[in-house]
Order: sequence, then C-alpha cells, then structure tokens
Amino acid sequence: MTGPIVTTRRGAIVEIRIHRPERLNALDVPSFLDFRRELETVALDPAVRAVILTGEGRAFCAGGDVAAMDAHRERGELPLLFHDLTAGQELAIREIVGMPKPVLAALPGVAAGGGLSLALAADWRIAAESALLVPAFPALGAVPDGGLTYFLPHYLGIGLAQELLFTNARVPAARARELGLVHEVVADADLGARAWERAEELAIGPTLAYGRIKRLLVSAFGESLETQMMLERRGMVEAAQGSELPEGIRAFLEKRRPNFPPPG
Repeated sequence: MTGPIVTTRRGAIVEIRIHRPERLNALDVPSFLDFRRELETVALDPAVRAVILTGEGRAFCAGGDVAAMDAHRERGELPLLFHDLTAGQELAIREIVGMPKPVLAALPGVAAGGGLSLALAADWRIAAESALLVPAFPALGAVPDGGLTYFLPHYLGIGLAQELLFTNARVPAARARELGLVHEVVADADLGARAWERAEELAIGPTLAYGRIKRLLVSAFGESLETQMMLERRGMVEAAQGSELPEGIRAFLEKRRPNFPPPG
C-alpha cells in the first residue's frame, strides 16, 4: 500500500482507492496516470463485472493537488501543468464513462473540483452522511474540467448548474441526494459495506446490457430521438444475439432470478 492508487479485488469486483489522505486524495499528474492505468486494466478484464471508486480517509478526492500547482507556478510552468493534468483527467473520465461495466463511486467525504467530476462520471454514487460536494474551481479562479460543465447541466439543468458554479456551493450529502447528484446516503460507518453490497448486486446483473445502457445514456445527450431509437434497436438486437437476454426471458417465465453469465 505504498502507491497513490490501491486496488482490492473480491471475485468479480475491483475497488480502486485513491490513497493520498495527506492531500485529501488530491491527484497530481503521476497519480492520475496510475489511476487511468488501473481503470484500463479493469475495463479490459472480462472477469471484472463491477468497479468501486473511493478515497482513503476523510475525502473521496479533492481534485488537483494545489501544492503541486504552486510549485509549477513558481517555476513559471503553470500552463504546462494544467495541460498535462487536465489531459490525464480527461483520459480517466473517458475510461469511467466508456467502461462496459458499472462503476460505483463511494464518497467518504469531500468530492471537490476534479474529484467531483470523477464522482459524477460514475454510474452509481453512494455518499456518507458527512460527504460534501464542492465545485471548488471558482475559489481558485479556475475553469471547471473533467467534464463538470457537461455533467452538471445534464444532471441538474442549466439554472442549478449556474447556481452551483457561480456560488461555489458546498452541497451536503442530503441535498445532493435531493438533487439527484448521488443515489444513496448512508451513515459514515456503513459506507464501505454498502458500497461492496451494491457492487455485488451490480456484478450479478447483466453486465453486457449495463454497458449498452451506459453507451445509450451518453449518446442521448447529443442525438435526435430518431437516432437514439435506432441506437436502442441496434443494442436490442445485439442483446438478442448474446446470452443475457435469452436467460432473462427464461428466468421470467420460470419465475426465478436470472443467472446472467459473465461476459465473454
């Protein structure tokens, strides 16, 4: 447990934990690279059927490492740093959104700046009662990155996105649940157990169908109704050619829980 990214595997589930508690799990360029590599590894492993993202200690992720930013500022290298930092984050976000299996974010505390972007890229978010969602960028005079100006308007509408960004709102877990920014809020002590429990529920589900649903939800933001229905039809035909849909039909008729096979 010496690196900034720690992975734990139990069966078909992998937990990827940001382990920089002394920095509230803020990420610099090297740790973003490690984070993305772990995401790529689990994305390509057909035996992994659900992924948990979380942070060590009292934070999920505080975004970019401000101390590293200041060091680069002193050397006159701030533009180069942000080019590399945002590029690394962009690749990580793409891995989460494009991963053909469900990704769950467990938020033990603050998710700020780019850390909020990482959380919102996940398919399911569980927050501890003490968790706090903060845009953070306005406080630094920075521009949101990691897709935050994509996720917030689509989840909340433009008005609420403006409110959060222009006031740098601090959104507690209960309010985040009301807004739909998280799906569950649990007691702090229960977060880890509930995250694994929910991941296990997802891991026995139709992994290939989940991947297609993820793809369709993203395309819905930019496609016409006609194109979206065409993509849905294509996805349904793909499902009918596989093993999950036939099993689901049999299970429905036999009045039992479906036993969806692993992808492959």
